[in-house]
Amino acid sequence: MSDEQSPVTDPTPEAEHDASGYPILPLRNSVLFPQVVMPLAVGREKSIALIREAVEKEQRIAIMTQREAETDEPGEADLYRVGTSARILKVVKISSDNYSVIIQGQQRIRLRSVTSTEPYLVGEFEEIDDAYERDLEVDALFMNLKNTAKQVVKYIPEMPREVVQLIDSVDDPAQLCDFVAANMEIPTEEKYQVLGKLDLRERLKLVVTFLTRQLEVAKVSDRIQSQIKEEIDRNQKEYYLRQQFKAIKEQLGEIDGDGGELDDLQSRIEEKELPDEVAEVVRKQFNRLQQMQPASSEYGVTRTYLETLLDLPWKESTEDNLDISNARTILDADHYGLEKVKERLVEFLAVRKLREDMKGPILCLVGPPGVGKTSLGRSVAKALGREFVRISLGGVHDEAEIRGHRRTYVGALPGRIVQALRKAGKNNPVIMLDEIDKVGRDFRGDPQSALLEVLDPEQNSTFSDHYVELPVDLSRVLFIANANQMDTISAPLRDRMEVIEIPGYTPRDKLHILERFLLPKQLENHGITVEHVVLDPSAMNTIIDRYTREAGVRTLERRVADVCRKVAVRVATDDLPETLHVSSDTLPDFLGPEKYEFEVAERVTDPGIATGLAWTPSGGDILFIEAVRSEGKGELKLTGQLGDVMKESALAALSYIKMRAPELGITPAAFRENDVHLHFPAGAVPKDGPSAGITIFTTLVSLFTGIRVADDIAMSGEITLRGNVLPVGGIKEKTLAAHRAGIRRIILPERNRKDMIDVADEVKQDVTFHFVKHVSEIPELALVDALEPLPVITGEGSIDKPRAEA
Repeated sequence: MSDEQSPVTDPTPEAEHDASGYPILPLRNSVLFPQVVMPLAVGREKSIALIREAVEKEQRIAIMTQREAETDEPGEADLYRVGTSARILKVVKISSDNYSVIIQGQQRIRLRSVTSTEPYLVGEFEEIDDAYERDLEVDALFMNLKNTAKQVVKYIPEMPREVVQLIDSVDDPAQLCDFVAANMEIPTEEKYQVLGKLDLRERLKLVVTFLTRQLEVAKVSDRIQSQIKEEIDRNQKEYYLRQQFKAIKEQLGEIDGDGGELDDLQSRIEEKELPDEVAEVVRKQFNRLQQMQPASSEYGVTRTYLETLLDLPWKESTEDNLDISNARTILDADHYGLEKVKERLVEFLAVRKLREDMKGPILCLVGPPGVGKTSLGRSVAKALGREFVRISLGGVHDEAEIRGHRRTYVGALPGRIVQALRKAGKNNPVIMLDEIDKVGRDFRGDPQSALLEVLDPEQNSTFSDHYVELPVDLSRVLFIANANQMDTISAPLRDRMEVIEIPGYTPRDKLHILERFLLPKQLENHGITVEHVVLDPSAMNTIIDRYTREAGVRTLERRVADVCRKVAVRVATDDLPETLHVSSDTLPDFLGPEKYEFEVAERVTDPGIATGLAWTPSGGDILFIEAVRSEGKGELKLTGQLGDVMKESALAALSYIKMRAPELGITPAAFRENDVHLHFPAGAVPKDGPSAGITIFTTLVSLFTGIRVADDIAMSGEITLRGNVLPVGGIKEKTLAAHRAGIRRIILPERNRKDMIDVADEVKQDVTFHFVKHVSEIPELALVDALEPLPVITGEGSIDKPRAEA
């Protein structure tokens, strides 16, 4: 709706109309005053219907202001009571649902009631007589209004000068009052206050009050503008004088040859080899910098941006060392085992040697803590002869950490990827994305989504950083990510990485690592040598078996450091006359009592206890399941912080045992007259997953038959309601955990036989594996007094007696 409104002093006659009934046209955010012309944009269906019929019948309409502009279908309660009758001067059809209408206010009217709502609002009105008695007070207020209005016009540059003449030409106080109110920049509510004042004196006072306030605001605004202009003029003058002063000093030869900071930047720009697109941006930014005042905030932002662009290695790279035998030597010297990773890196070197423009692979090393994932990245960089940069992503929640902040923000910085390139100084470093599985997300964005472009070889050649705002080529970077688990990594991000799983170490692996890497490192770190202390093999094995229980070697290194510190104290106090030999017998003097024991045999002593295998982010672990029964009503109670999937496995196992109770030698009454309580120890640790199904089955069979489960056997597998054994994951980690715990027999699903290729040779030598297809094969293998194999009911009704395979 337009704000341009002008008075009409000579309204033309109009057609006859019913003085008490008018169609109502509601207005949003505007008020129509008598004798004022106003353009309207009409778009509501009811309003369009009203305009069409009013034009056709040549009748007046009532213009009423809405209390709330957001109301689309206003009713009687949504309208102010006082409005203005108006006639339509002109209608222009813009489109089928949009009209431009020019109306002229006639007289104040008061709404008595709404008599109809369809097809538009129609109301009964009372016409208000605007007659007034002109006296000295009215004349004084009229004169005050004129003078104030003319002063306001002087502070509005876009207002035509003819407005002053128009104000002087109006002799009717009521007409001028309404004209000024219609054109003032005040809220709709205040305009309605003016319309609703029926007494002319009160109306004049109100308009003068509003106009005086607008005049004061205009004066303050003008004063502020003057101050700003003076400040700008002073800054321009200061800059001009500085430039003159600089020119004078140059003429006097008082400036050094380097020309100060800007000259240093110009020299770097000339020496730096930049891509054409980057060079163009650098040139423009440098020209802008030369025109700025050093004291301005924009000067520092632009200078920092230029320095960042010049620090980035746009074309600088290191030459790869493609000697494959040398790479093998370095990797073997730094890390024991990890053959899959080493083989993959050797393959990369071989292909890189045959094709120079090869894009860098995106590797993701997944394994438990302490197996050497992070340190492997440094060894890879060393083998390739590249720079190495590590980016820790653990706990990162802000997308700007990856893509950077826009330069409009105070303290803006490039993202971590660009900062890593800047730190490396080369465009083909090895970048280790540490703990990529621990990236979070919140209202600031999703960093994992930002990493999609970084880790996509098809896109990262033109990576966009919000701070740099230029394409950065990451295609030559060798990205190596590491994680403890893949569950928290989004599917699109997993799809962009080549996942290499790193299992935990066997005791034999740990012994080699301790002898070759950890012990020499800790001796050097503590300033002692083999002349001071010697760890016997028995002591090393005891530390591994009795003082640590982990998939990696991080805790093992700490225990070795504990021994070295105590030896260092004796050396420093001259309390070590000769070489100290540490054996398994003397080890408690250095490390205290043993932390762990092989507790499987001690814990599996009664019926109703079985040993399962579990996968955890830190590797595998053994899991005890205990069951007891008591008199009751056949209820099953589960404790140990279990998830829904594990609870369902317990119910499936119990249902199958009830169905096969006669073959197992269990009376049906045993289920009806007893409550069963299944407990999973380590109650503070949440547990879930289907792989404990056959372990729960074995526990319940042992409980109801009264036959103990063998203490040297553990198992893992999912159970169905028909007793089939389904495959599970984490076989490598689970078998390592069983081997560490002294388990000598393991029951696994038949369909997991193919996963034995990943199981460590040491485990295969020491452990006997049994593969089963159906739970009916398990009691014969697991129970001390073996039951006869249960018959398996096939789909055709025949009965088979499967045998377990070792």
